[in-house]
Amino acid sequence: MHAESPIRRRRSRQIRVGDVAVGGDAPISVQSMTNTDTCDVAATVAQVQALERAGADIVRVSVPSMEAAEAFGEIKKQCRVPLVTDIHFDYRIALRVAELGADCLRINPGNIGREERIAAVIQSAKDHGIPIRIGVNAGSLEKELLKSYGEPTADALVESALRHIEILDRHDFPDFKVSLKASEVFMTVEAYRKLAGQIEQPLHLGITEAGGLRSGSVKSAVGLGLMLYEGIGDTLRVSLAADPVEEIKVGFEILKSLRLRAKGINLIACPTCSRQEFDVIGTVNALEERLEDVLEPLDVAVIGCVVNGPGEAREASVGLTGGSPCLLYVDGKPDHKVKDNAQIVDELEQAIRAQLKGNAPA
Repeated sequence: MHAESPIRRRRSRQIRVGDVAVGGDAPISVQSMTNTDTCDVAATVAQVQALERAGADIVRVSVPSMEAAEAFGEIKKQCRVPLVTDIHFDYRIALRVAELGADCLRINPGNIGREERIAAVIQSAKDHGIPIRIGVNAGSLEKELLKSYGEPTADALVESALRHIEILDRHDFPDFKVSLKASEVFMTVEAYRKLAGQIEQPLHLGITEAGGLRSGSVKSAVGLGLMLYEGIGDTLRVSLAADPVEEIKVGFEILKSLRLRAKGINLIACPTCSRQEFDVIGTVNALEERLEDVLEPLDVAVIGCVVNGPGEAREASVGLTGGSPCLLYVDGKPDHKVKDNAQIVDELEQAIRAQLKGNAPA
């Protein structure tokens, strides 16, 4: 990245989800959620591993039944990335997945039932040394809150969260994180702003049910970007009606744009015009596809003409500027001319991988 982010993050209590620190001075973690049938162990493991390859720090798995809980135990044995279990209504599922190695329990204390059942879940989390995530969602607010407020609002989300937090406080359990999700950007942002100053625990960000790949990515970038810029947020999920791997990619792009994480290629590319000396769009698409395996940070510039090309290329680790012929830069200096435009993608990939190899620790 070009420079340290100017953002000063809200200081929060640090918890651990498996081997991933959340809160405090830990990097903002990026997570997604499987959409396979949890009882299909092979399919779920394959998706968790695909998310891990994409760079996911944490993966959430829904566990709606005791059968799914037993399947989760098998899934956990085959996965390295920390797994959060998503549980509603039946407290016994939470107790079982804690025994089977869950790294975090995602619950709504309010829908677990009687006080003794909530107490049993909290005690289990204490016994197994795992945190709890309180998940508040505008689509599943308590009936009395909806009656009181008339509809989902930021204040209703905060009040719901504080009710759940009070339960954990009463049982002396401080190791939790909180999410306050709505599909409406302003409601979500306002709710997080209100809660951020009232608790010390880490906040899990998200715009829930954001939409498809394009619309959901835009809505998430706007909503999460507003909060992250204000220093709010310790972990995030981009919720898309798309392949969960895309959620990880978009999440990291949001963090990279704010200089909060540096993972994978940071691709600077021009939008193209009639001055372009080669197929910029085709080159960028091909590079993104070829470099999906790269998780190390590296700035790469692909600019179609000599107006802005040299300046951008000099600032990147690897850069290409259009010309007759095109010129490839490495570490801010002209390296060689690419005389055949058909070789541009190959030569860029070769230069990028050489840089990555040179940057790798001995």
